Amino acid sequence: MMNTFSTGLYDPSFEHDACGIGFVANLKGRKSHKIVKDALHMLTRMYHRGACGCEENTGDGAGILIQMPHEFFLDECLKLGIKLPSFGKYGVGMVFLPADEKLRDECRAILDRNIEKLGLQLLGYRTVPTASKAADVGPTALSKEPIMEQVFVQCPDDITNPDDFERKLFILRNYVTRLVKESVEKAKDDFYIATMSYKVVSYKGQLTTNQVEPYFPDLQNNQVSSALAVVHSRFSTNTFPSWKLAQPFRYIAHNGEINTVRGNVNWIKANEPVMESSTFSKEELEMILPICDEKMSDSSNLDNVVELLTLNGRSLPHVMMMLVPEAWDGIKTWKAIKRHFMNIMRLSWSLGMVQPLSRLRMVK
Repeated sequence: MMNTFSTGLYDPSFEHDACGIGFVANLKGRKSHKIVKDALHMLTRMYHRGACGCEENTGDGAGILIQMPHEFFLDECLKLGIKLPSFGKYGVGMVFLPADEKLRDECRAILDRNIEKLGLQLLGYRTVPTASKAADVGPTALSKEPIMEQVFVQCPDDITNPDDFERKLFILRNYVTRLVKESVEKAKDDFYIATMSYKVVSYKGQLTTNQVEPYFPDLQNNQVSSALAVVHSRFSTNTFPSWKLAQPFRYIAHNGEINTVRGNVNWIKANEPVMESSTFSKEELEMILPICDEKMSDSSNLDNVVELLTLNGRSLPHVMMMLVPEAWDGIKTWKAIKRHFMNIMRLSWSLGMVQPLSRLRMVK
């Protein structure tokens, strides 16, 4: 079940998925713990949309994405001697680390060095409380269970635009992930940063929908409030189950499959050398590469490109129009210019990422 490589006539690239997703929000943007509770309740009702192995208590993956629970983190960090600044002036990384202590220290050291390199300030770490026994997590999932820690990073005084701070955290996450893969060989499959943001945080893992809330005691705390929540129940078929492939990701929760995965990833890789941006410097673009990872799922790679294009300055509707073109064949009432635009998108990527990034040059 844990093997992700081709065996005999089996090739994981031919697999597809069909998951369950849910979204709860307060239309007036009012944060409450009820939003989190309602989302988790919805998640338990999507048990049939996910999957499990031969062990009923080892799931394919489930999780929740919420807004930053500032009040909760403020109190929890005070208990650890960490004084957080005001909301928006710090970011939180949800980090999956290897169970081996030595490897964990190596990964943490790389993260610490590059927080400083990017001009950010490390405030401290918090071990995320987990309750595998209370959640009755199965042996297979437990065999790969990571150590989860939250890293708190302060925004420097010279960054006054929140979007610039979010981009800096994005660069940090991608660059550190790359460095760990290249320099800590035994940890490359166990190190993962689920979210690194001043706005949102995710709680997810190789769990069933019923295990998410009991596994993460944080989610049971009344101080954990949000105005929105995205939940996901994974049916893993195009990639095998793993803790890091559980959803939601940073921007999307995806249900279905992308039929042009290999082509999408190859086009992004081919265009990486010629990417230009008015938002990211040339050095920063080098640091965030590669954008996609062939070992990750189609949903994960789609999320990576949504994130890149959004942080580059495009609106989310614009990004989704680029990545998921409308079906316009046979509709003659559309203006020719829109048909031409959509034809370029459709021919470039039938579903997924846009091919002509060199032509678009990644500018706003």
